[in-house]
Amino acid sequence: MERTVVTVRHSPTNRWSFFNGVLGDRTIGMMEALDGFGYFTTGLSFLAISMVLFVRAWYVFSIAVGSDAVLAVLGLVHDLLLVIILLELFRTTINFLKTKVITLEPFLYICVIASTRRILTTGTQISYMDELTDVVFNRYLMDLGANVLVVVILIIAVYVSRRASQPTVAEGTEAAQGTDRKDDGTESCLQEIDGQLVRFKKECT
Repeated sequence: MERTVVTVRHSPTNRWSFFNGVLGDRTIGMMEALDGFGYFTTGLSFLAISMVLFVRAWYVFSIAVGSDAVLAVLGLVHDLLLVIILLELFRTTINFLKTKVITLEPFLYICVIASTRRILTTGTQISYMDELTDVVFNRYLMDLGANVLVVVILIIAVYVSRRASQPTVAEGTEAAQGTDRKDDGTESCLQEIDGQLVRFKKECT
């Protein structure tokens, strides 16, 4: 007797099958619009906060400059560096809305500015401290050394990032130049061929 073996094949379950009926093109488009609106409002918030902080920084400076000019200047620089950080975040948001790509270099700049701001803040606190103990001074030196090391590493990272992006631009430029040269060579060859044809016709006639 022959036995017939029946093989039952189970279709693989798709864990995203539930979302196929829910996430349509219209729903995804609406979610992307809300995402863009979120980035838009966040960028405007960065700009508004930076403007308020800028006005406040100059207001505090104008009040404190009469009593202690050095401390007022350091406080103004401290606040203006924070304004620059917020403006860099605002610019990064604009670039993302334009290109839909988040680049690394602006965040490196922000980290450099933040570390520099930390160095100035710690130095100001140490300079105007009444009783400076050895423990506090050693902590200040460790904090200063760590921030300086971070700044150096970030500057090297910016340099490496720029060097890595240059070959891509150079390759694109060389390819465009090669295409132009190829086109020029084709035109010159066509001109030479036309010239030979003209001379041949003249000789025949």
